[in-house]
Amino acid sequence: MSLVPLLERNRTAVDYPGHSTIAELFAQQAARTPDAIALAAGDCTLSYRALDENSNRLAHYLKSLGVKPETLVGVAMERSATLVVSLLAILKAGGAYVPLDPGYPKDRLSWIIEDSGMSVLLTTAATRERIPSGGDRLTIVDAADPAIALQRTQPVHSDAASSNLAYVIYTSGSTGKPKGVMVENRNVVNFFWGMDRAIGREPGVWLAVTSVSFDISVLELLWTLTRGFKVVVHGDEGTGTIADEIVRHGVTHLQMTPSLARMLTLDARAFAALGSLRQMLLGGEAVPASLIHHLRQKFNGEIHNMYGPTETTIWSTTFRVEEVGNAVSIGKPIANTQIFLLDAERNPVAAGEVGELFIGGDGVARGYLNRPDLTAERFLSIPSFSEQRIYRTGDLARYQPDGNIEFLGRADFQIKLRGHRIEPGEIESLLEGCSGIRQAVIVVREDREGDNRLVAYLVAESAGPDDVGTLRKALESKLPDYMLPSSFVFLPELPLTANGKIDRKTLLNLPAPSLSVRAVDAEPGVHPSREPASEIERIVANAWQEALGLPSVGLSDNFFDLGAHSLTVAEVQAKLQEVLRREISLVDLFQFSTVSALARHLAGSDAHSQASDRAQRRRMARQTRNGTP
Repeated sequence: MSLVPLLERNRTAVDYPGHSTIAELFAQQAARTPDAIALAAGDCTLSYRALDENSNRLAHYLKSLGVKPETLVGVAMERSATLVVSLLAILKAGGAYVPLDPGYPKDRLSWIIEDSGMSVLLTTAATRERIPSGGDRLTIVDAADPAIALQRTQPVHSDAASSNLAYVIYTSGSTGKPKGVMVENRNVVNFFWGMDRAIGREPGVWLAVTSVSFDISVLELLWTLTRGFKVVVHGDEGTGTIADEIVRHGVTHLQMTPSLARMLTLDARAFAALGSLRQMLLGGEAVPASLIHHLRQKFNGEIHNMYGPTETTIWSTTFRVEEVGNAVSIGKPIANTQIFLLDAERNPVAAGEVGELFIGGDGVARGYLNRPDLTAERFLSIPSFSEQRIYRTGDLARYQPDGNIEFLGRADFQIKLRGHRIEPGEIESLLEGCSGIRQAVIVVREDREGDNRLVAYLVAESAGPDDVGTLRKALESKLPDYMLPSSFVFLPELPLTANGKIDRKTLLNLPAPSLSVRAVDAEPGVHPSREPASEIERIVANAWQEALGLPSVGLSDNFFDLGAHSLTVAEVQAKLQEVLRREISLVDLFQFSTVSALARHLAGSDAHSQASDRAQRRRMARQTRNGTP
């Protein structure tokens, strides 16, 4: 195929201040609008002047600890104004931030701390106990340390250049360990100009709902603050629901995964609140056309479908959704970005043909931290297409007649689940390290429309269904919630293709997994096999059986061990409110996570009223925020 069509599709050159850093752009905005509200988080509100000065104080303190360009600084704290101050301060000091989600298992956090070689870690009293010590080389700083308040508020001089790192975000890795993606200031600044052209830069009110460990938070927290937005941080607890905050703050912009959007449409109040938005951005996973049709019942503003891997700086293509057919396009490349659809011989494919998606341009990141082998494998030099390196995504796509791109899924076995990119090999490696497991394969199944779940298929040496609770606990100690399989299926052997490879298609054609995870410890006084004894128990059990697609749910089975996630919780909430004709809190559904406990609570019993703890509420907030299990 001629290169001419390819070159025409990639004429995206736009001037932008490639010499600038994120910190400089924020300082310029703060100088333009010092008295405007920059940040609202719970009861805390900061003007641009206050946010600038507070981050300057912390930046001076970080510099005194030796933070400079290329210094990696960990950030482990709940979502709050302090979190945003900390990110800006690290960038102002010239360093790069490494997000550490306090909800992740300590083993995973320890790996990130060790692999990154971070020298300083910012945290708070609320999260300190959940963070590993990191040894003598790591200086742990409480962001509320009184010494920080004594620092100067004047701007911080840093030697940081646009080519220096801005952040390192860890994503799932096929070797069993997460890998850090190194993103430079210039990558992010180019992305900012790409967003200006894609969605406009007129300020509004942006509700930031995404975990800082997920790179789309950069758009919510940093692009916005360099463009004069008021940013409302949806906190981990105590800040109300997304619907509450949309109404309270007059939110105009919201970015979320399609899974979270679907969850919000299941709640009548939240769905109505979405109608007041000016723009809605969807990304992180494929957008089903049915979701767009459903959203259009309430929402008349702009809907943008966004696509891009962490390795090419957040979003690389965008599409303003107008009319929708059977598929939602991912659109065209943003500013200074090139998209190449290539065949197996690295030749361009014709319009309508399927090719692997490669991305070039100023958004391509530096590579993987401490992984030169993997960097060389994924970040390629193909001079006939680009003088710069291009990134091999592993995604399949094709050009539509109008030049927009249709996303068709993965070329390899990598999974995108509710906005998170998951390497099955990481989970498989951990399972095969468990006693009694000889072989493990992870697949994602969609046995009900829009409800994707991870399923583990296992070949055992000595383990069996009775050991599922032990296997799940082993994974929980090392993996975040969104990477935990919903079901564990034991097979005598795994199906193979003619060339001896695991036949994943055959696995997907097996019957939907039956109930394969039972509560490890039954509730005291509740026999797991007892039938519902009251009308309220029957209503709760039926709601969960329907939402989970299971023939039965034991009275003491934990819903989340059975594969429940934010979408199923929202479905159950809607169903129970309809049947019982009363308001039911999402918090209650996360807190009372068995049929027996929830039925007692709904019947008015306070026997379990003390069972709630902060960890459960944090889990609920993370799931609502990310639309993930």
